[in-house]
Amino acid sequence: MQDSVRNKHRILGIDPGTLFMGWAILDTEGQRVSLVDFDVLDVHKIEGQYPRLQKEFFFLQEVIERYNPTCLAIETQFVDKNPQTMIKIVHAQGVAIAAALSKDVPVYEYSPMKIKMAITGNGHSTKQQVAGMLQRCLHIPDERMPKKLDATDALAIAYCHFLQLGLPVSEGGAKDWTTYAKRKGMTDKSLTGPNAQLLAALASVKKSKK
Repeated sequence: MQDSVRNKHRILGIDPGTLFMGWAILDTEGQRVSLVDFDVLDVHKIEGQYPRLQKEFFFLQEVIERYNPTCLAIETQFVDKNPQTMIKIVHAQGVAIAAALSKDVPVYEYSPMKIKMAITGNGHSTKQQVAGMLQRCLHIPDERMPKKLDATDALAIAYCHFLQLGLPVSEGGAKDWTTYAKRKGMTDKSLTGPNAQLLAALASVKKSKK
């Protein structure tokens, strides 16, 4: 019983932003994962940076109280050519971390490149490619996919944390993304290399949405 409890996690993924903040909740048990909820908090109509941050802080506290996550996974090490933009994002990151710590929720940080690598096998994937891969991996119907990619970015962060725990048992315990993609029937066998195969899978996702 104790082992079962230790293997259960509810991951809160946060894509920090100053105008739109993506959030997602994933449930995991052992190596199995399921989507609970994901959405975007829109604060762009609130005047002033600090009132927006305040709204995000209290909103996240409410999310934590409602869903009781066991951990928070957040994107960090954001780099932007505009120093002012980077500073604002760092503020949003700090607010999200503070909200989690105020509720005794442990925090895990992942860089944008690590998140993309975890989801697609390519650290330079587009947001659309990441969203497409997540939709296939989690079997999310089209009507449930959000219009704003901030939500799928948050989901990617949560799923990245899940992948640190292991790939789904239902996929035969695949130890890497090449094996995982092959077992999902998502690769073109004429291509070689894990990145090439995964990009082919992503291309098929893109074509299917047209």
